[in-house]
Amino acid sequence: MMSFVVMGVSGCGKSLIGQAFATAIGARFIDGDSLHPTTNIAKMSRGEPLNDTDRTPWLDQVAKALATPGTVVACSALKRKYRDQIRAVAGTPVTFLYLRGQRDTLLARVSARPGHFMPPALLDSQLATLEAPGPDEEHLVADIEQTPAKIVALFRAGVGPVGARGRT
Repeated sequence: MMSFVVMGVSGCGKSLIGQAFATAIGARFIDGDSLHPTTNIAKMSRGEPLNDTDRTPWLDQVAKALATPGTVVACSALKRKYRDQIRAVAGTPVTFLYLRGQRDTLLARVSARPGHFMPPALLDSQLATLEAPGPDEEHLVADIEQTPAKIVALFRAGVGPVGARGRT
């Protein structure tokens, strides 16, 4: 069974879709937010965007979790180099499930999350950082305007039965 990263900016539904997708394919789910060092959470809580140095140890933890096939991790994976790092450290094939959304929808969702360490003010920095997966990367894309059930069904159909290898 493959390992998967449900990716996208804050507010796209990574945790919700990741958990539902993992359940649908019989995989384990890990919310990448739980893998952040406390220094990263503190920085984001202050409204400061993470830089590449901040993200490196976190991405290594995401990749180590993915080294066990049959794992789904919710992780922003905003840049190609972050996804390359995840693939290299994981040492196993990883498919990225990209949740794409419009800024207005994303901002409304982020603003409606009380108590989350990621403030709405950081959404624009994430959108500016985002590099959509390229044609040479194993990935599938879903628009977040669809229902969660429809998104999970699209991803399941794209990866085949029980999380077999798939591609857009």
